[in-house]
Amino acid sequence: MESPKKLRIALDTMGGDCAPEREVAGAVEALRASREQFEIVLVGDEQTIHHQLALQNAEHLPFTVVHASQVITMADSPTAALKQKKDSSLSVGMHLHKEGKVDACVSAGNTGAVLSAATLILGRIKNVSRPTIGTFIPAEHGTCLLVDAGANVDCRAQHLYEFAVMGNIYVRLLKKKDRPSIALLNVGEEKSKGTEAAQEAHKLLLASSYNFIGNVEGGDILKSKADVVVCDGFVGNIVLKFGESVPSFLKSRLKQFSTKGVINKLAVGMALWPLKASLRDMDPNEEGGVPVLGVNGVTIIGHGSSTVKGIKNMILRAAEVAQSQVNRQIEKALAEKGF
Repeated sequence: MESPKKLRIALDTMGGDCAPEREVAGAVEALRASREQFEIVLVGDEQTIHHQLALQNAEHLPFTVVHASQVITMADSPTAALKQKKDSSLSVGMHLHKEGKVDACVSAGNTGAVLSAATLILGRIKNVSRPTIGTFIPAEHGTCLLVDAGANVDCRAQHLYEFAVMGNIYVRLLKKKDRPSIALLNVGEEKSKGTEAAQEAHKLLLASSYNFIGNVEGGDILKSKADVVVCDGFVGNIVLKFGESVPSFLKSRLKQFSTKGVINKLAVGMALWPLKASLRDMDPNEEGGVPVLGVNGVTIIGHGSSTVKGIKNMILRAAEVAQSQVNRQIEKALAEKGF
């Protein structure tokens, strides 16, 4: 019997702030952590990549290197960069995915460019008005998926409804929850609160077969009131960035407290380890990256400042999303709604 084909994941090795060192090191760790259950295609400057593999003593691992002569930087305009830099590591990797040569594409590069490349090169799933990105936020009991986390700053009710559908499917498949609870992020729990789009989205979700529990406020996200919290990308990105700043803020306050005497310093020393352990899952590197939901393929976007661990977890998340067939389920769900 022929053995099943291994997943192939393209990694934009030139996109992050510390590329390509962290990208290559993260790819090596991902292969070792998965016991080489998939293959990784490293896209970027061929000579530089081989040099990094040699430094990692990893040239024996199942890597393929595909040369790309250009790099899209954080300063580049997303759409313009895709047109002007057609041989960029991001574009080449995304085209490999479109052509079926890889099963997923991962990048810690310019977020707008990655989102644009996924949308323009891979194309949208049928009945998806706007692709979105969702990110898991640690909560009192497990996690909460916040969607949209920054892809679409201005949304209509239909867009919010689609985000809810895609978020529901993503949580159901990746978190193994049969019927995830869905809520709209709003300024009050009453259905009459919020923008016109939020009120109309409330009606659409209330009439749906999903487990919609109504509106929640910002303070409810960490209380695990819903498995999926839906909002536009303007609000979602602000919530996300605020949450990511909390650990460093707490560390800063503890440091200030410790300078006010020996007893304070001892108290902080005793509290530091449990605090770090309890806040570990608030580190974006633990999650790795966020998927672009609603495109014809698997794209994972990571922070430009991703550590080696963050790159590793991005690749592992790409494998997980590819295996779960999220896109097929999204297309089926939205086709049933008839949008």
